[in-house]
Amino acid sequence: MSGTDTAQHGAQPTARATVHLAVYDGMADWETGHATAELAVSGHRVIAVGRTTEPVTTIAGLRLLPEITLDQLRPADSALLILPGAGGWLEGAELAPFAEAARAFVDAGVPVAAICGAVVGLAGAGLLDERAHTAAAPEVLAMSGYAGGAHYREADAVTDGDVITAGPTDPEAFAREILTRLDAYPPEVVDAWFRLYADSDASAYPIVAAAQGS
Repeated sequence: MSGTDTAQHGAQPTARATVHLAVYDGMADWETGHATAELAVSGHRVIAVGRTTEPVTTIAGLRLLPEITLDQLRPADSALLILPGAGGWLEGAELAPFAEAARAFVDAGVPVAAICGAVVGLAGAGLLDERAHTAAAPEVLAMSGYAGGAHYREADAVTDGDVITAGPTDPEAFAREILTRLDAYPPEVVDAWFRLYADSDASAYPIVAAAQGS
């Protein structure tokens, strides 16, 4: 996928705040790494939230320990909820509680960012019926039975109000949309960051390094 499609933003959350990362067995490590690392570097606190506080195992076999549980998660305590992809999104209702948490966030005006299979979860929850979005492929989203096919965009990542979506091959674009949505860096720094990591543009490095205090 290429390009980006950004619709009108809602109210901006504070730039220096807590971000919640949903964690569950089989989550795709690579999909959220850029985003969470850069958010931490830019001054955000990233908290892992699970169904329970028992360890989860990523697709790479790494064990992660959730700090809080879903029933402790409150939109008012967060600037953003990030949902990584995992096979569980396509295998029934296992991860449906995370989609319901996403609905609570959106209803409260707090943004949600979903990538890969998590986008299918948002579609199944009706959160993409009226919003511009992207995913791995339109055929994948169609399996959810959602009503938002007309709003699908062929783009690397899409922001529409309080919902960010991306496909599995675009973690850099996913991070770009998140960094932009939370005002983590000025726009020129986000642009340089994307050029550096997505395009290996060495000329962008000094801009990124200066912003990060390197």
